[in-house]
Amino acid sequence: MWLIGKKNYKELDDKQLILLFRSKNDQKAVAALFERYSHLVFGVCMKYLKNEDDSKDATLTIFEKLQADLKRFDIEQFSFWIHRVAKNHCLMQLRSRKTMISIDDDEGPGADYWIHNGAEHTKNESLEKEEHLLLLEEAITQLNVEQKICIELFYLKKYCYQDVAEIAGFSLNEVKSHIQNGKRNLKIYMTKRNHELSKL
Repeated sequence: MWLIGKKNYKELDDKQLILLFRSKNDQKAVAALFERYSHLVFGVCMKYLKNEDDSKDATLTIFEKLQADLKRFDIEQFSFWIHRVAKNHCLMQLRSRKTMISIDDDEGPGADYWIHNGAEHTKNESLEKEEHLLLLEEAITQLNVEQKICIELFYLKKYCYQDVAEIAGFSLNEVKSHIQNGKRNLKIYMTKRNHELSKL
């Protein structure tokens, strides 16, 4: 591949580095992206988290997840995308004390789960919440690729419709369709599994 001949990664633009990593799993390409954008990510984290240590940890976490994301999404403008990722990561951190994962449909609430970190629960309540979350995770794995990506980005990572479209490479209507169909399939699967488990 023509990129392999270039030893100076600083001469490669973002798209070339991403292509090099995706095609050859070149770790130096990711390291070059880290060197190029870690200050930007850290700055975003400081803006929201207001703590240097937390921001350093968040920056490392974001780049640790970067390798999987680079292979999963077609990223047109990396600087814009990584800024969005950093912002949403921080917002999730700020919401972590009280996070709600809500999967509903036009007929009304489908499956709603609340996680209260640090809240006091009885043992039975905690077990029930854990069982619900495990079942939800199981249900998500049963979705097709398009629905799974959109559901995870929209509900679990808290991206808006437009951001999901930009990250996943779908049109806005496709995103809404994948989410709507995904929610319906989640409800069907979880209802069926709850019925099966109740017979055990």
